[in-house]
Amino acid sequence: MIIAKYLSVLLVGYLLGSIPFGLIISKVMSDKDIRGVGSGKTGTTNVLRTAGVKAAVMVAICDLGKGALAVALAGLISGAYLKTGGSGWFTRESAQAAAALAAVFGHTWPVFTRFKGGRGVATFLGGLLALCPPAGLFGAELLILGAATTRYVSLGSMAAGVGSFIILIPLTVIDNFPVAYLIYALAGAIFIIVMHRDNIGRLLSGKERKLGEKI
Repeated sequence: MIIAKYLSVLLVGYLLGSIPFGLIISKVMSDKDIRGVGSGKTGTTNVLRTAGVKAAVMVAICDLGKGALAVALAGLISGAYLKTGGSGWFTRESAQAAAALAAVFGHTWPVFTRFKGGRGVATFLGGLLALCPPAGLFGAELLILGAATTRYVSLGSMAAGVGSFIILIPLTVIDNFPVAYLIYALAGAIFIIVMHRDNIGRLLSGKERKLGEKI
């Protein structure tokens, strides 16, 4: 029963993450299929460049919500079947962290759109906000500040992923936050960097587009 509950939260997280809010909102507001425009990604940055600020804000909120809702539903589904706290793998906290990570995978490879999605940054931060609000807020601040000061969203995104993991180290060691949250942040940071490997190449060559530049 415990394994079944654990697998069910992974499935729920993945399906939630697969909801293509970027594709839906940009289509409704601009009549564009963003998979064929710009980077081809369905995340906030490509929506901003192709459908405008209002659409991008809506997508960011929805994508954050996917990660947070995955955590909340994982807590409800696991219920009394998984213990809270402790050092074992099958705890409620680890199930919630796993569901959040599954939502990130769903956003990146959504089953509803032939596995073509975004890079998962907003969904990752939404999950972290639900798991550990201080770390999630810190990551979101790094994303906003990094993108605003450099005008490179990719740099802000990677800073958010790495910074979230770093801030969780003292929170885990000193404040006894669950190790599962630290593992989630580490996995998320690595995932975000890997998903931005093309951006890293363009940053190094000076070809990365800045905010406000035309496609």
